[in-house]
Amino acid sequence: MRVGIVGLGLIGGSLAKAYKLEGHQVLAINRSRSTLDFAMLSGAVDGELTQENISSCDLILVAVYPQAAIAFLEKFGNAIGEKPIVIDCCGTKRLVCAACFPIAERCGFTYVGGHPMAGTQYSGFKYARADLFYGAPMVIVPPRFDDITLLDRIKTLLAPAGFRSISVTTAERHDEMIAFTSQMAHVVSNAYIKSPTAGAHKGFSAGSYKDMTRVAWLNPQMWAELFLENKDCLLHELDLFMENLRQYRDAMEEDDRARLIQLLEEGKRRKEEVDGA
Repeated sequence: MRVGIVGLGLIGGSLAKAYKLEGHQVLAINRSRSTLDFAMLSGAVDGELTQENISSCDLILVAVYPQAAIAFLEKFGNAIGEKPIVIDCCGTKRLVCAACFPIAERCGFTYVGGHPMAGTQYSGFKYARADLFYGAPMVIVPPRFDDITLLDRIKTLLAPAGFRSISVTTAERHDEMIAFTSQMAHVVSNAYIKSPTAGAHKGFSAGSYKDMTRVAWLNPQMWAELFLENKDCLLHELDLFMENLRQYRDAMEEDDRARLIQLLEEGKRRKEEVDGA
């Protein structure tokens, strides 16, 4: 298989390494030439992805910010051709899918929205690893939901990355869910660490602190773009969260032990309902 990778950050770099490890040929393009050169020297990438060779790829994975993904397909769209399946790896889907499905139709290639549900708090090619996606879910937004042949082909093309499962959904449903499962966690973690108390945490913190603050170490430019693109869904979740927090605060301020126990029991029960005991 010949795979094209657009963007060699954590996600794109890890995809390049995963496909290369499985014996596939990897071509890549990156905004920073030095990163591309290093990826080729390290053996993660075989060569540069260009307008002349992009149509020879079986799969093209676009692992850049949403606006950059759209710009790339606008620029390279007419050169892609009918052979490759193009899958973006952006963290939101409504904006990129709304722009890229028409580009694909106009230029005659197959585009699928995608979101590999894996990552770390770090960014950049130096943190990329071949096993990043092993056992992780992959979410896709296909142009048609009744095309079994296309879905089977996508499954085969993505197999070398090691995903545990592939979920099919709409761009709208994806963005609703990701506001809760990912984006709100990053906002809350980033806000939580701003307490003046954080500066003296050493010697007083263990697993809870580490779990709560891990994703506070984020890429501000990328997450700001994702938050604003999905702000209606994210604001809805944040409003619910702040209302729930207010209930806990009110119970403590009023020394209402019974109410506080009730709130804690409700949260514990909800966790058991959604994730199991």
